[in-house]
Amino acid sequence: MKWTDSLDIAIELAERHPDADPTRVNFVDLMRWVMEIPGFEEDEHHCGEKKLEAIQQAWIDEVE
Repeated sequence: MKWTDSLDIAIELAERHPDADPTRVNFVDLMRWVMEIPGFEEDEHHCGEKKLEAIQQAWIDEVE
């Protein structure tokens, strides 16, 4: 899994953090949580604000 796999990451985050409100998660925590997903292959150097925004939006959509 890579930073560009927004939907797959969002599904995994929704399962791993069911009590978290994705609209209130800051990007530091979001990045850390993504990097903790088993099988996630990239590091923080390949991440940027736009990728985190895409993941956050996909997570919001997944929860709704």
